[in-house]
Amino acid sequence: MNEFREELLIKLSIPIYTIVIGIEILYSYWHKKKYYSTKGVLANLYLTTLNFSLDILVRGVCLAVLWYFYQFKLIGIDKVAHPFVYWSVLVIAQDFMFYWLHRVDHYCRFFWAVHVTHHSSEEFNLTVGFRSSVFQPLYRFMYFIPLSLVGFDPLDVMFIYAATQIYGILIHTKTIGKLGFLEWFLSTPSHHRVHHASNVKYLDKNMGMVLIIWDRLFGTFAKEEEEVVYGLTTNLNTYNPITMVFHEWKAIFNDLKKETSLKNKFMYVFGPPGWSHDGSRKTSHQLRSELKSK
Repeated sequence: MNEFREELLIKLSIPIYTIVIGIEILYSYWHKKKYYSTKGVLANLYLTTLNFSLDILVRGVCLAVLWYFYQFKLIGIDKVAHPFVYWSVLVIAQDFMFYWLHRVDHYCRFFWAVHVTHHSSEEFNLTVGFRSSVFQPLYRFMYFIPLSLVGFDPLDVMFIYAATQIYGILIHTKTIGKLGFLEWFLSTPSHHRVHHASNVKYLDKNMGMVLIIWDRLFGTFAKEEEEVVYGLTTNLNTYNPITMVFHEWKAIFNDLKKETSLKNKFMYVFGPPGWSHDGSRKTSHQLRSELKSK
């Protein structure tokens, strides 16, 4: 049954992606927007291929772990008797757990070294949604263990994650403006443009995949106001396939070679991105504090 659902999901998503990407490419061409470049699209396809291949390789292990915890489930909603409640709560709960996965990816340098590939594009278009964090499948499932513990079938958890990813990909666009009242509770293209910005005021904001309410609740929300500059605070300026995946790991290794305390070395790995013991670099929080003081 689960294989049928995933197959159906793929059959539905491929034509959707093909149509909307095609429309955006035509729109960009006709209006001379230059949203797309050949190298950028190829880089996005390369990174999503690596991610998808790794995801397939480790999926069995991920499901086995979730099934292990599922046998100790504390509560549960009968999805046969109460299907609407079951699936609705699962979508909300899964999105909540993704928010924390995404937030840790931004606030801990070890995980940022994985996630940074998704943010390294200076373009912003629908194919950037496929610019995957290559090694995320190795640990992403750990954030979904609580869902198994409270009684959600692991196959359903993985299915809903795949389904919500479709929405998450479709909000990587500059062709859609603000969406009125939907801006209050959904992650919209406007909110996600902010998320991909290198503007200091926008760094580490709007982490939600489907819902923006988590960002509003936990202080990571920012409204799109000033023009967005995409990419990193220090851009790669290369499409080298090795550099795109491993550049932050190389930077961590170089920091660990510095003659400094073990505490500082720990912070270079697990502290926030941009942390430095000598003030040579700044975290997003420090950069925002400096901006406010000016």
